[in-house]
Amino acid sequence: MSVLPIRKIGDPVLRLAAAPVSDFDAELSRLVDDLTQTLAESRGAGLAAPQIGVSLRVFAINPDLPGNDLRLDHLVNPVLEFPDEEDQRGPEGCLSIPGVYLDTKRRLNAVAKGYTKHGDPVQVVGQGLLARCMQHETDHLDGILFLDRQDADDRQRLLDTLREAAWFEGVPVPELRVSPH
Repeated sequence: MSVLPIRKIGDPVLRLAAAPVSDFDAELSRLVDDLTQTLAESRGAGLAAPQIGVSLRVFAINPDLPGNDLRLDHLVNPVLEFPDEEDQRGPEGCLSIPGVYLDTKRRLNAVAKGYTKHGDPVQVVGQGLLARCMQHETDHLDGILFLDRQDADDRQRLLDTLREAAWFEGVPVPELRVSPH
């Protein structure tokens, strides 16, 4: 297992739709281990494979998130479903956009279906923070960043703030998109 550098906003891999995983092999197992180790080191809620430069549909989540009764720490080829129309608003951040937290609208309840690194089917039913995390990480797999979920004024304020961040120097201005979820 390795702790890998987290790609920052402006890196092209963050804007690609990740490819589905087809081989549940040792290489996938290493990727999941690297994701979980990098996530643990960063103390985040979730981390998607594109954030470490790998364009595959895999993400790691913190097994200690409230409601994560399975203590699941990753999901491969996730597909989200929403059992209702209930929304939540709350602060959201991203390891690829360090130090920025914005009030973000998400669905309150989400069901993620996918596989473990061994190819076993799994389903996670999430509410609140767990649902938010699963939606955020699945957005990463679709090339969407949480700033894409902000209204135009909030996006502009965010971009202005990012331009002032020391780590942002030389990073191309990110393209804004609309989330498919």
